[in-house]
Amino acid sequence: MKALIFAAGLGERMRPLTDHTPKPLLPVAGKPLIEWHLDKLAAIGVREVVINTSWLADQFPQTLGDGSRWGLSLQWSYEGTTPLETGGGMLHALPLLGDAPFLLVNGDIWTDHDFARLPRDPQGLAHLVMVDRPPQATQGDFALDADGLVRSDGEHRLTYAGLGVFRPQLLDGWRTHNTDAGANETPPRFRLAPILRAHMGKDLITGEHHRGRWTDVGTPERLAKLDQELTG
Repeated sequence: MKALIFAAGLGERMRPLTDHTPKPLLPVAGKPLIEWHLDKLAAIGVREVVINTSWLADQFPQTLGDGSRWGLSLQWSYEGTTPLETGGGMLHALPLLGDAPFLLVNGDIWTDHDFARLPRDPQGLAHLVMVDRPPQATQGDFALDADGLVRSDGEHRLTYAGLGVFRPQLLDGWRTHNTDAGANETPPRFRLAPILRAHMGKDLITGEHHRGRWTDVGTPERLAKLDQELTG
């Protein structure tokens, strides 16, 4: 199985820390955020990792090298100076990922989730890891029903953790389900969420509720808190 790490964001809420360093390369407990993911991916047998980049893209190969220190092969999906959003970023990276399901993780999260528990052959088009709604996102994203299917709405909404397994076929016919203005640009820039919601109605998106530790490292305060927790 290959993996895709989303690392192309501008990190605007993290400024001034991200003025000169991409958010996934900010250190926490002695090493860049993204290295926590690389350690875990290598541990479960992943050998090829695609990292999408945009803001300060040159710093990623300078910091991470070719991945050999983890026993990984790193490839770069450079999106240009303007990030392509989640859907556009995934579409742009597909030529490097191939036709098989791949693990996706956001480069700016930290979690104790055991990646080995993720299905390598999801039942539908995607399998999403969900977490309890954090204070900064009280509305949640999706709901998880008793059969393990993710729904666009429900009584108990959870937050998508930025972690899951996806089939490339999820993006087949993506224009049918997306009206983002950037979708008509070259390369297209669009969000993944509307496409996921469209397939939820067809019972094609499964999920799980992770009740362990998870942090969306979106502000300097949350970064400092996580660093304190992991080093204290």
